[in-house]
Amino acid sequence: MTPAREGPSSAVTVVGIGADGWKGLAEPARAELRHAEVLIGGPRQLDLLPAECAGERVAWPSPLRPAVPRLLAAHVGRRIAVLASGDPMFYGIGRALAEEADTLRVLPHPSSVSYAAARLGWPLEDIEVVTLVGRPTARLAAALHDGRRLLVLGADATTPGEVAALLSDRGFGPSRMRVLEQLGGDRERTTAETTADDWARTQQSADALNIVAVECRQAPDTLRLGAVPGLPDEAYEHDGQLTKKHVRAATLGALVPAPGELLWDVGGGSGSIAIEWMRTHPSCRAVTVERDPARAVRILRNAERLGVPGLRVVTGAAPGALAELPAPHAVFVGGGLTAPGLLDACWAALSPGGRLVANTVTLESEALLADAYRRHGGELVRLAVAHAVPVGGFTGWRQAMPVTQWSVQKTLNPVPGADR
Repeated sequence: MTPAREGPSSAVTVVGIGADGWKGLAEPARAELRHAEVLIGGPRQLDLLPAECAGERVAWPSPLRPAVPRLLAAHVGRRIAVLASGDPMFYGIGRALAEEADTLRVLPHPSSVSYAAARLGWPLEDIEVVTLVGRPTARLAAALHDGRRLLVLGADATTPGEVAALLSDRGFGPSRMRVLEQLGGDRERTTAETTADDWARTQQSADALNIVAVECRQAPDTLRLGAVPGLPDEAYEHDGQLTKKHVRAATLGALVPAPGELLWDVGGGSGSIAIEWMRTHPSCRAVTVERDPARAVRILRNAERLGVPGLRVVTGAAPGALAELPAPHAVFVGGGLTAPGLLDACWAALSPGGRLVANTVTLESEALLADAYRRHGGELVRLAVAHAVPVGGFTGWRQAMPVTQWSVQKTLNPVPGADR
């Protein structure tokens, strides 16, 4: 339950409006806008209102999100109506208003996604929606899978060109692409179908109010990236400090990522664990701590390439670099285990229910994990992987260095047999 706020309350009505403007609104929405004392929205949206909406018109400043509480406070006690594009609760201002207003009434309009699906004949449940409004184009890369249909919410007129360029760069140049503009309005238009390669090459123009429809087609010989942990090692730029794919898949399985959770990846190396944690769900977050500046920059390149540009990289040595980080739901320690106090600091940072996984290949660090296992319980395993390689005219096994892995979930109750 949201705690009561002191002082006058703020009641807000948010009205979704489409490219068809006033004529596309139902009468309850029109009535709210006529009676509002304050009308807040983008300049384009405010211009859609007729003179009979006589309230004070206030355009959103930039950046928008920090301005929400200030604007509500400035007009507290007055009838406030906020204009939003389409459905305010679908990648819209409705979320921020719900967090700030004491009372919120939402009058939605069909979203651009609903219009696009209707025009294309695509079932909504089979489509992945990616918004690039206020977000980097690189995040689209995580959604690219052969045969997948995407609807990409455009930030402005440059979005279709940026989408086409990214598709071509990531090996999806043959993808079929259409741009739907001014959906629901008098100037609605859908471009002819073309490939991403052709769009990028011809630099076609687009309206600022657009949504990009993509049917993903992977070019031959493009490295296949799956939807589960254990991406090919070749997907990463690295200097040898890389958790190899078989161990990586086992490590992510032990970390048990879930939507909305935050991971600390301590000793990031190439960033593979944090990157694949974030790829499991768009709301998963991660912070990678890496003391080597060159590796830290390389992690950022890998994150952008693999579609998770929101990965935060902290350059510094743990445990000192952990001090100001937000509390994690899970921690992975892939390097620096012998640093004094590191493992204890990671354990202390976890709340009950949090998971900790640590990997090592050295005897010294293995001794530390054995001691942690004795004190806290969990599971201690050794992961061994061997690859078939030529041996003269025959084939034999080449053993990789075995990895000792400790995984544990923090609980409120003591672990039977563990020395606390």
